Amino acid sequence: MQAVGLVLRSFRNLADAALDLPEGGVALVGPNGHGKTNLLEALAYPVLFRSVRGAADREVGQFGGPGFQVAVTAADGLTVAATYYAPERRKRITIDGEDQPTVSAAIGRWLAVGFFPTDLALVQGGASERRRWLDRMLSLADPVYLDALLRYRAALAQRNAALRTGDLAAADAFNPALAQAGSVLARRRRVWAAAAVPLWQAEVAVLGEESPVALRYRGDDALDDADAWDERLHTSRPRDLARGQTHVGPHRDDVVLGLGGHTLRHYGSTGQQRTAAIALRLLELETLARARDVRPALLVDDVFAELDHDRQRRLATRLVSRPGQRIVTAPRSEEIPPELDLPRWDVQHGMIRQLLSAAA
Repeated sequence: MQAVGLVLRSFRNLADAALDLPEGGVALVGPNGHGKTNLLEALAYPVLFRSVRGAADREVGQFGGPGFQVAVTAADGLTVAATYYAPERRKRITIDGEDQPTVSAAIGRWLAVGFFPTDLALVQGGASERRRWLDRMLSLADPVYLDALLRYRAALAQRNAALRTGDLAAADAFNPALAQAGSVLARRRRVWAAAAVPLWQAEVAVLGEESPVALRYRGDDALDDADAWDERLHTSRPRDLARGQTHVGPHRDDVVLGLGGHTLRHYGSTGQQRTAAIALRLLELETLARARDVRPALLVDDVFAELDHDRQRRLATRLVSRPGQRIVTAPRSEEIPPELDLPRWDVQHGMIRQLLSAAA
């Protein structure tokens, strides 16, 4: 999947623009804080219609402005657009100019996977970081998963609200919905994890890590079966009621990453953890490509500066070996490995200017 056009209006600090993007990708070069990451954020926004940096929509538009607009046109002619109207706090989403009734109806029509320096949290952070990553990836890969996730979250929120009021009967009324949707999530996560292990191990090795690594989905196997939920929820009732929240279900599970027989989160070096995080994004790319039969665009934000020379070369070679569009950023042109021979665009004070050649 390739973006051939990008329209920006009042997005972050970027000047309004209608950009024609090269088929193979582009390298964005310029000082930190001038808009390179914002441009990647704009390309990623129409995937899930929210900021990949966790910002609220009112923070994505320019200060004091009316809102923002971003539209991506893919190589097949499909245009996915989002317009946020700040005074009304309203968002309009269109596909080829047609309004979409819900956000979920438009999710995943445009696909991009991003590497950002903050991705280290996928390894160093708590289970919620990896669950969020897993839910995002599998929702884009599988509409059945997305539907189950939305139903599960709704039932969980209602059950927890009832628990907080001490109404156990009302909480139990949501058990069937929780079990039906939750069992779908648990099964599909476990199936994904089993297939992902060799793929992730191969990506980590290609990036230069010599120690053996492991990936394991940690959750209650019994919850793959909706019929097993009644017993689990009944056993957990006292704790649920005492704390006002549900303690059974995939919202408490984790993807455990190992290194040399130990947890990568606690025992890996920063370099090993960063390598593992990059490999998770490559795994995400492969997961989506296999599920959707299309290669997502790849957004790489200033990742090379954090790697040693050998791992820079290995990552660049890996990116080049994969078909698809690559948009990368760096403060200086010479920080982009020579293997990534892409056109250069200069980003200064929110203005984007095409340089004459990759060597410029």
